[in-house]
Amino acid sequence: MAPSLHIGLIVNPLAGLGGSLALKGSDGEELRQRVIELRPEQKRRAAQRVGRALAILRSRHADVHFSAWSGPMGADVLKQLGFSATAIADTEGQGDALSTADDTRRAASAMLENDIDLLVFAGGDGTARDIFDVVGNNVPVLGIPCGVKMHSGVFAVSPEAAGELLLQLLDGGLVGLQLREVRDIDEQAFREDVVKARFYGEMMVPAQGHYLQQTKIGGRESQDLVAADIADWLSESFDPQTLYLIGPGSTTAGIMASLGLSRTLLGVDVIRNKEVVINDANEEALLRLLSEHDGKAEILVTAIGGQGHIFGRGNQQFSPAVIEAVGLDNITVVAAKSKITGLEGRPLFVDTNDPALDKALSGYRQVLTGYDDHVLYRVACG
Repeated sequence: MAPSLHIGLIVNPLAGLGGSLALKGSDGEELRQRVIELRPEQKRRAAQRVGRALAILRSRHADVHFSAWSGPMGADVLKQLGFSATAIADTEGQGDALSTADDTRRAASAMLENDIDLLVFAGGDGTARDIFDVVGNNVPVLGIPCGVKMHSGVFAVSPEAAGELLLQLLDGGLVGLQLREVRDIDEQAFREDVVKARFYGEMMVPAQGHYLQQTKIGGRESQDLVAADIADWLSESFDPQTLYLIGPGSTTAGIMASLGLSRTLLGVDVIRNKEVVINDANEEALLRLLSEHDGKAEILVTAIGGQGHIFGRGNQQFSPAVIEAVGLDNITVVAAKSKITGLEGRPLFVDTNDPALDKALSGYRQVLTGYDDHVLYRVACG
């Protein structure tokens, strides 16, 4: 009998929970104190995304063996999915829903001692950094994207893409290994609209083309001029009765600056009649504004340079509920042409944590790239 693939699973149950709260990340004590405010379905975000990734493997029980950290950091998720797994005991009693970075590092260390073939982890850049601190290049890893900040190249473009990549490994496909960057952003500076990215190192990843996201890059295509051109065009077409939800990013922040409005580089701002209604709104505030607003609403969102994500990376305030309240036809994608050409033919991506919504958002969409200048470009869900 052929040996089974031995996968170690580590889940950060807090991953992504800071997104809807507009905390710009899920690190630190503030989130741990505010997690009690979240709805039960929000607290299951990481577990649900792991389920989406591993569902495709359910018919392959004999081909894969899991080792998992106890409780919500892995074992609970696998039990819910019907997988048998070797649960690694949490001897210090920290494997609860309020796990810490130290828990992640201890779990990663235990995985190495259990002779795994591949370490799959669910989280964001902070989790990737913690994994790197222990694992380095000792074992291949694959990230299931669950966090707010995901600029590292070790993540699949979506949970389903992670599952497809694992399936290729089980099917004996020629899946090569590549070194991919681990990056993280200072969350405290991030919350103050300052991007301080740090290169931590590289980890080995099973690399298969379009399944992995690209490392976020910065571009200089005279962004100020592009933003000004887009702002001029939008300014002429703005409806004074429409509520505009402006997503994070340098292009959208440039639009706000060109309109002479206060803005949040890394948050969601809301304007109406060319005046700011609220800066740095979280999901709850957006839903409240939308419920109180009688007229039309529109989302303006830009793509992350290099990755191409327009939903699901750093703008989880645009939750499925918010997007559906606005309407799929009321989404405007804005991007400099350099961002589009930098994708080298890869599509724009959506990863809202709602597979049905992701599918509905997919297809070809117009992207506003300048003054009355549009391109038609493909949107996919991984």
